Amino acid sequence: MTQNNNPFAGLSVALTTPFRQGSVDYDALAQQVEFQIDAGTICLVPVGTTGESPTLSHDEHEKVITAVVQAANGRAKVMAGTGSNSTQEALRLTQWAQQAGADAALVVAPYYNKPTQEGMYQHFRQVAESVDIPVCIYNIPGRTAKNVEPETIIRLADIPNITMVKEATGQMDQASQILSSTDLAVLSGDDSLTLPLLSMGGVGVISVVGNIVPGDMIALIDAFANHRVDDAIRWHHKLFPLCRDMLGLSTNPIPIKAAMKLLGRDTGELRMPLTPLSNEETESLQATLTHYGLL
Repeated sequence: MTQNNNPFAGLSVALTTPFRQGSVDYDALAQQVEFQIDAGTICLVPVGTTGESPTLSHDEHEKVITAVVQAANGRAKVMAGTGSNSTQEALRLTQWAQQAGADAALVVAPYYNKPTQEGMYQHFRQVAESVDIPVCIYNIPGRTAKNVEPETIIRLADIPNITMVKEATGQMDQASQILSSTDLAVLSGDDSLTLPLLSMGGVGVISVVGNIVPGDMIALIDAFANHRVDDAIRWHHKLFPLCRDMLGLSTNPIPIKAAMKLLGRDTGELRMPLTPLSNEETESLQATLTHYGLL
């Protein structure tokens, strides 16, 4: 197994897409990039679920990828979200990301149309074979309505540039099967499951909470990587209430954008059909951030 040699091991952060008066705020996006680089984040992940990719136009999607690549300027890796329920669209976006200078592509399982497992295999195969950059399979059946079964992922592992899986099924047995049967690097897609996945052989996380506490997530991962398991467990228990009480308030990225607004780092604007937290939910979020020490 070669997972620990993966250049994307460590903390990747699923960036929000900042809006101001309905338009993408590219200055705020560049500030987000600087914040993450200063913290030591290994990889930036624009236009994924947290980046509200379903409501970005194709032009905005491409511009956000390019803007993050240019702002990072080689100081952190960029894994661009390029998935779609249309294979042709995923091909086009992934090829764009490569041309723009992204280091890897995060390709979500085709959503809504619920392909067969053979359809899943052919979708990821065609996308991966159309580019030279590494591809990360993003498996999140809670949003796509269909699991990419471990047997399908094991088949896909034979394709040279499919090198990673963002595991967001919440099924530890599925992650174990992938880890024991392939050399794919498994990255947690759930902040609160980062330490359990690391203990099974995962190598990092594509984090939402890392938008506000990247240093703490890095501390957890580094502690485990350096065999300081007790420290890693302490970081897990410190981060867990934040993950549970903030991210559990509403659909991602509603709570993280609200938190960034409270911390003075974002307008908090969302695009419909996402709607802001209620007053009661905002008060709960303020209490969570205060208890953590952020407010």
